[in-house]
Amino acid sequence: MTIKRLDHISVVVDDLPAAIAFFTALGMAIDGNMLVEGSWVDRINGLEGVQVDIVMMRTPDGRGRLELTKFRHPELVEIQPAIAPPNALGLRSVMFAVESLDDTITRLRAHGAELIGEVAQYEDIYRLCYMRGPAGIIVALAEELKRSPA
Repeated sequence: MTIKRLDHISVVVDDLPAAIAFFTALGMAIDGNMLVEGSWVDRINGLEGVQVDIVMMRTPDGRGRLELTKFRHPELVEIQPAIAPPNALGLRSVMFAVESLDDTITRLRAHGAELIGEVAQYEDIYRLCYMRGPAGIIVALAEELKRSPA
């Protein structure tokens, strides 16, 4: 079993308008924005009271996406120690869509990866988790749930 695709890259920023301007100048376009909060976000992050503003940017071909994230709560954490929590400035995670979240977690644990929070479900759409990968990077995994036809 292999990953299905690279879904998006997420970058935690302290100045969202400046980051939007930078990536717009680079040639990306805003693909949507929203405030994200709730218990499922807390569980994925392993933090309490998470509130983030998210702006999705897309590449001109429509295939690549970048998520710009500004934490309202909790406050940003400087990158010290090098193994930083999910609300640290800079590259937040690399997300992969996978066929089976459980199988993927098992395979990655065999290579030393650890869950940061826990596996959480977003509505009836996805099962998600964050894992700490090599050099402390966060690898986000998403399994799309099969919906029964209406």
